[in-house]
Amino acid sequence: MRYQAIRQEMYIRNRAKLIKMLKPGSLAIINSNDEMPRSGDQTHPFRQNSDMFYLTGLDQEKCILTLCPDHPVENMREMLFTVKTNDLMVIWNGHKYTMEQVSQVSGIQNVKWLDEFEITLRDLMSRVQVVYLNQNEYPKFITEVPDRDARFAAKMLQDFPVHSYERLAPLVTELRIIKEPEEIVQIQKACNLTNDGFRRVLKFVKPGITEYEIEAEFSHEFIRKGSTGHAYPPIIASGANACILHYNTNANMCNDGDLLLMDVGAEYGNYAADMTRTIPVNGKFSPRQRQVYDAVLRVLKAATAMLKPGTTNEKWHGEVCKIMERELLGLGLINRDDLKKQSPAAPAFFRYYMHGTGHFLGLDVHDVGSRQVVFESGMVMTCEPGIYIPEEGIGIRLENDIMVAEEPINLMAGIPVEPDEIEELMRG
Repeated sequence: MRYQAIRQEMYIRNRAKLIKMLKPGSLAIINSNDEMPRSGDQTHPFRQNSDMFYLTGLDQEKCILTLCPDHPVENMREMLFTVKTNDLMVIWNGHKYTMEQVSQVSGIQNVKWLDEFEITLRDLMSRVQVVYLNQNEYPKFITEVPDRDARFAAKMLQDFPVHSYERLAPLVTELRIIKEPEEIVQIQKACNLTNDGFRRVLKFVKPGITEYEIEAEFSHEFIRKGSTGHAYPPIIASGANACILHYNTNANMCNDGDLLLMDVGAEYGNYAADMTRTIPVNGKFSPRQRQVYDAVLRVLKAATAMLKPGTTNEKWHGEVCKIMERELLGLGLINRDDLKKQSPAAPAFFRYYMHGTGHFLGLDVHDVGSRQVVFESGMVMTCEPGIYIPEEGIGIRLENDIMVAEEPINLMAGIPVEPDEIEELMRG
């Protein structure tokens, strides 16, 4: 394992909190992620289901967690099933958890091999009427590929049609959205690694290098420091590419006089960082680039100060848009006539600022939580205003990861963002 794991006590607490939310006489079942096929005999690198990881800390495929808190036999109330290893499997694929290691990581005492799951499930189902099944309920996520949770749910409905079924995702979401202290530590480590990568890149960038070379510098720094790599496909966008919000081809050359937008974050222990910085390729902002940069930086600082308990993402973004409108007026990008002609469906600022101000962050880079949920202390949000001017070839976004509190805590406070400091570091 590359990263320093969280102690089992957190996972024990997480399961205890979830159990209190279950209906009496119920069963909850959570599956590991699939090993996703790539091509030929290869699979994509395994990434654990975030809910399974949150409840167990297990970072391995082919695991199933069952919670049946009212079962009359105490050691049947909490069980973990994992794949049974043998010498040949170890020779070809390396180490897998032993039963003892599953208990050490998760705090679960009753561990069984996966081939015992079906017969044990029938016993559990005979004791309950309500079954909680898990699925990915992220609102914007649509896929044509049925994952393990979807396939498992279909099989359960077929095999046990007269039971009642409930959604587990809303309960786990309610828990995951407020981070445990141990989780904040992991997110901070991911932010620190991202800082290391950014400082490395500041000394590397110059006219004539390619976007993918810069991506490689981040990858090198992340992996050598114990990260599992990038938390999401990195955006390394020079020149006009910075005006493409989800650009990640990362194939162009960085030219003298261009800006370079880098939306990058390390992953540490399955927790994500999410940073954006925009720098001058030649190490010096032009007067116009500096003017736009300063405007985005003012919005970033104002938006960060608003990340306090009591508001919502939706309301927060609305207030930030008012600030952005004033900055765009000051930059001469919109005028008073534009404001008179605008409508709620087509605000004037949208031409130059067309995305949300932030999203929840945690085990997933776009973590659980809706735009209407009320902010509470311990939640972690990205704060990422930007201004994009395709006609000038300027795209500037600045992004930090912020813990919601009465005095918001910037987890990326050590990452340079002031333009003078960036220029100075690039000179060095």
